[in-house]
Amino acid sequence: MTTHLNAETSPSTLSLPDSTLTSDLITLRDYLRWVTSEFYLAGLHYGHGTDTAWDEAVALCLGALHLPWNVDPSVQDARLLPVERQRIIELARKRVSTRAPLPYLLGEAFFAGYPFDVDERVLIPRSPIAELILDGFGAWFDHEPPEHVLDLCTGSGCIGIATALVLPTCHVTLADLSPEALAVAKQNITRHDVGDRVRAVESDVFDALEGQRFDLIVSNPPYVDARDLATMPAEYRHEPSLALGAGSDGLDIVRRILREARDHLTDDGWLIVEVGNSDRHVEAAFPEVGFMWLEFEHGGQGVFAISAAELDAHAASFA
Repeated sequence: MTTHLNAETSPSTLSLPDSTLTSDLITLRDYLRWVTSEFYLAGLHYGHGTDTAWDEAVALCLGALHLPWNVDPSVQDARLLPVERQRIIELARKRVSTRAPLPYLLGEAFFAGYPFDVDERVLIPRSPIAELILDGFGAWFDHEPPEHVLDLCTGSGCIGIATALVLPTCHVTLADLSPEALAVAKQNITRHDVGDRVRAVESDVFDALEGQRFDLIVSNPPYVDARDLATMPAEYRHEPSLALGAGSDGLDIVRRILREARDHLTDDGWLIVEVGNSDRHVEAAFPEVGFMWLEFEHGGQGVFAISAAELDAHAASFA
């Protein structure tokens, strides 16, 4: 018979003294097992880079020890120094007590395989658009890469900076309404040494980009509708509300993007926008528009692509 962990049969040990935990838990394997059990018992919500208690425990322990995600598995049997054990315990306690997403506690998140600075001024990177970046947006630019790219509502800058890293000949503009978010984006520009090709601009959608045109505009704007925003798990409430909610149907910003994007695209340009669960609202609002809804090998939904020509054809719908 299999016995499953639950709060009644296996009470939390997070309240035990540090000295007890650090003396009984010695190896990395010990901490992976312990953190997984505590996260399971706490009923945490995942979705900021991990999907399970085990994956979250692995991310926490490796992050605490500054080890790469693809480290040799034999490291699990390594004995940890007391200071390393203490660091893992403190992080596990914070993750459970505050419900803060793990990347905020570590100060770092990975996107498209690259590390980015993150804190509560920006959303935690998790967009499926990463797959498109790693493919060089080849479905739309098969002969030559886009020369000028706009990452609209950029947040941490992850989409635009990753694009610049994958496509070393393109120039990227990062635009966001929040000066706090742009401060983080600028940190990431410096971190990845792409300041010669990537710039950050404070802009309310396209307001500060008058006269500028791009071959590709990519956006992960606020798109959460009022119902989803009200029922989000506690972890998501640590993220900036400005970057999440966008009206009753989640399309307040998306409508502006669709209405104004054509003025900032080259004639052969493309607009790619993530709308997540609000994809149904997009279809309902613009039933006559043939959005190209993208499929992803590693999961994700609600990302559409639309050409400059299609934006022209449906300009009246977006007005």
